[in-house]
Amino acid sequence: MNERLTKIRTDLQQYWSSRTKRQKTTYIASVISVIAIAALLTFFLSRTEYAPLYKDVSRAEIGRIKEQLDAQGIPSQVAPGGTSILVPKQQVDSLLVSLAAEGYPHTGMIDYSFFSQNAGFGTTDNEFNMIKLASMQTELGNLIKGIQGVKDANVMITLPTQSVFLNESVQSASAAIMLVTEPGHQFTEPQVNALYNLVSKSLPNLSTDDIKIINQYSESIELRSGSTGTNIVDQMDLKKSIESDLQRKVQMMLGTMIGQDKVIVSVTTDIDFKQENRQENLVDRVDEDLDSLAISVQRITESFSGDGAVVGGIPEGEDPTDNRTNYVEGNNANGDYDRLEETINNEVNRIRKDIVESPYKIRDIGIQVMIEPPDVEDMNSFTSTEEVKNILKAIISTSIDKTYVPATITDQYWEDKIAISTQVFNGKMIPVDSNAETKIPWWVYAIGAALLVVITILVVAFFRKRKRDQELEEQLIIEEQQVSLQIDDINTEQETEATLRKKQLEKMAKDKPEEFAKLLRTWIAED
Repeated sequence: MNERLTKIRTDLQQYWSSRTKRQKTTYIASVISVIAIAALLTFFLSRTEYAPLYKDVSRAEIGRIKEQLDAQGIPSQVAPGGTSILVPKQQVDSLLVSLAAEGYPHTGMIDYSFFSQNAGFGTTDNEFNMIKLASMQTELGNLIKGIQGVKDANVMITLPTQSVFLNESVQSASAAIMLVTEPGHQFTEPQVNALYNLVSKSLPNLSTDDIKIINQYSESIELRSGSTGTNIVDQMDLKKSIESDLQRKVQMMLGTMIGQDKVIVSVTTDIDFKQENRQENLVDRVDEDLDSLAISVQRITESFSGDGAVVGGIPEGEDPTDNRTNYVEGNNANGDYDRLEETINNEVNRIRKDIVESPYKIRDIGIQVMIEPPDVEDMNSFTSTEEVKNILKAIISTSIDKTYVPATITDQYWEDKIAISTQVFNGKMIPVDSNAETKIPWWVYAIGAALLVVITILVVAFFRKRKRDQELEEQLIIEEQQVSLQIDDINTEQETEATLRKKQLEKMAKDKPEEFAKLLRTWIAED
């Protein structure tokens, strides 16, 4: 056995000494890499993965739960802050069920189940009212927790005391709520409306005006009015939304043409939030070809012929200056008299319009664009300024309300609303399009592929060397077995000293005839 080990060691030393320095380095690196990979795989596959069992629970309750887990021999970890506890991931579901059966966690809050467990004949009215109020606060908090984005809710309700007199007015209730929201969550307007309505409908005589809601950052969550643009907050939000939309469109268009990191866009707007309600009563012709449509016509025709006063003129002898106080009869004369009177009632189109103007109109737009030239050493290398101006003019002309555009428009009118500057950027900006997905750099894939190739080569070299060592060891074992298993031929005669000498002489005569001749001569001389 020792000879076998010595031979294996000698063969390995000869094999190692016959390798080049590069091959030795490759073998050593391969062994180290394989050991490191094996260690990492062993670490990640054998380690215990923990998952949260309870989160955002009081520290006292976490202590009771951990004590219960330690008594059952279940490994656990308390998360930083002491409000969460972690257990092995595969045991989370079973522990939730078993701990819930034992009454964990104890929330310490009074809900409607308290009445069925603790109600008795000795409860006074004051105690009952306090328990009822506490249970209402708890149940309302649980309802609010079901809204998306709300992690916890603390509710404080103030109920008016009922008077014994019937003629007194009914007082209203009030509610103060503090929400613990998820980081970065912003409530939408429908969510805020639903939150206020949920609280208002949960209590009698509770108006939305008597509800105050804040979050953990002391930010007030207000119920917005139903009309658009009636308060300054809505107007500022609408103005920002319009400016952001225009900025995103301009940035996307110019960034595609020039490069997202070579253009910066800023948009300012002047918006008219005046809302107009007016009524128009219009009259129009029935037909364009006719003045109107007659619905009734009355014609009166009179004629006279014969003796009588002459129509018209001044009576004879009348003084025009006496102010018609004296009358002098005129002379009789013959004459004719005709009179025609016509009355027509026309029908027209009567149009009534009740018009409500939109709550906002864009009166003016200003767009400021900063462009970095392709060649930072030459400020005149950017030659598409006119094309950029034409694009911005088209955007502004289609966005401004036509009632604020003058009848006569010159190119200078549009250029006054555009500012384009060319300069070198000292820092690169992030594109406006925040929805763009983050791309992994190509060199990360290259490094990953190279590492994969190196690991594959090392693994292949390791298995090849291992296979060669196994083959060498098997060959040595076979040779040893062959040496130990040599058996004499049964047909071979048993050798004696004379036969052995005879064979040696025959071999010597065959291989060394000269020495054999000398030996014979020596024997003959002795005889």
